[in-house]
Amino acid sequence: MSSPSAPERPPIEFEKVLIANRGEIALRILRACREMGIHTVAVHSTADAEAMHVRLADESVCIGPPSARDSYLNKVALLAAATVTGCDAIHPGYGFLSENADFAEMVHDHHMAFIGPPARLIRMMGDKIAAKRAAAEAGLPVVPGSKGAVTSDAEAVAMAEQIGYPVLIKAAAGGGGRGMKVANTADQVVEAWQTARTEALAGFGSAEVYMEKYLGNPRHIEVQILADMHGTVVHLGERDCSLQRKHQKVLEEAPSPALDAAARERIGAVACKAARTLGYHNAGTMEFLYEDGQFYFMEMNTRLQVEHPVSEMITTLDLVKEQIRVAQGEHLGYTQDDIRFHGHAIECRINAENPVTFAPSPGTIGRYHAPGGMGVRVESGLYTGLKVPPHYDSMIAKLIVHGANRTECLMRLRRALGEYVIEGVETTIPLHQRLMQAPAFVTGDYDIRWLERFVTEGA
Repeated sequence: MSSPSAPERPPIEFEKVLIANRGEIALRILRACREMGIHTVAVHSTADAEAMHVRLADESVCIGPPSARDSYLNKVALLAAATVTGCDAIHPGYGFLSENADFAEMVHDHHMAFIGPPARLIRMMGDKIAAKRAAAEAGLPVVPGSKGAVTSDAEAVAMAEQIGYPVLIKAAAGGGGRGMKVANTADQVVEAWQTARTEALAGFGSAEVYMEKYLGNPRHIEVQILADMHGTVVHLGERDCSLQRKHQKVLEEAPSPALDAAARERIGAVACKAARTLGYHNAGTMEFLYEDGQFYFMEMNTRLQVEHPVSEMITTLDLVKEQIRVAQGEHLGYTQDDIRFHGHAIECRINAENPVTFAPSPGTIGRYHAPGGMGVRVESGLYTGLKVPPHYDSMIAKLIVHGANRTECLMRLRRALGEYVIEGVETTIPLHQRLMQAPAFVTGDYDIRWLERFVTEGA
């Protein structure tokens, strides 16, 4: 006779959350907490003392000088700020320490909740070789490639011959395109292997690299996952993130114009099954390359994504609130059958950059007017007089638009971009306005290399 299972521990309720981030995502988290009746603590560097999230938070703590290394990446300063202000939990947002397993463990060691997945999964998915192996074991389709690290130039050549050219050599601990090289011949493989290792060591502290088949013209499709601690896993549909420049996303949309209903259902079901097999909980994103009707797992982001608002717009779910509820131990309270998808959403990342050269453009915001109207959402901490510092990522706003279908969404986005006024710094708004007129984008006929050609050739 089996012994009775232990009673389920009741969920806790956070009273105060420290937001370990800056800019629009810090403001996004603050607003979700405020609507849930949770007090907030903002942290900031000396460069961000006048930031909007600092002004609106219940409390704020300066954690260091402008350098991210000495402030937003300073684990000790963040934990000290959370401790002295009596926080129950820390929300890392995205970037900075959001996928740092050591930080997640330190938060738990200090008897606070980390609003994200378990540290073991952050660590596993942060190692691209381990992630690919775990994904394959969980039933996800993977790009043909090496089973582990490629440790010599001779092994690199032999593996490339086995996989078939062209091949892609990638940093095991990498991201953002660093430590990533393409090779078409044996001579190029040796050079690419050496260069990738050098870049990987400099950028990530590890020279470990692996090899994959290089896909010619894939789409970048990702699936938003949400899972509680009790075994319920749902997906919020897919996002198409194929518009990229130097491996950095520029615009995202949901649903993808490249998928039909069968492909959409297939990849969502596979992603949920894998997350359940891995024992995942909280929000996460599984990223795939999609070519010729086939999906190939790339990586899993164990955090909230920059582009999460497009999933929110087509499902009406608040992902940040759901993250907090899951971290409190609550049940999701719904299943996949309860998720309903509505219309189409597109997000434009607005960067403080020259729209032609993409050179950063820090400065002081002059006139500022955000677009509005039906189906228009702006995520930004900008206001007239705010100084945009040169020390951090150049993204200063996100413009998200929703429509009943993709055509209405595009028309609404054109209108909203025309209304958006940001003076004092250069922005990428003109680039997005050009994209709205490009025939390939209008028809949805683009891949992950299309934007690079569009930018360089003007086509």
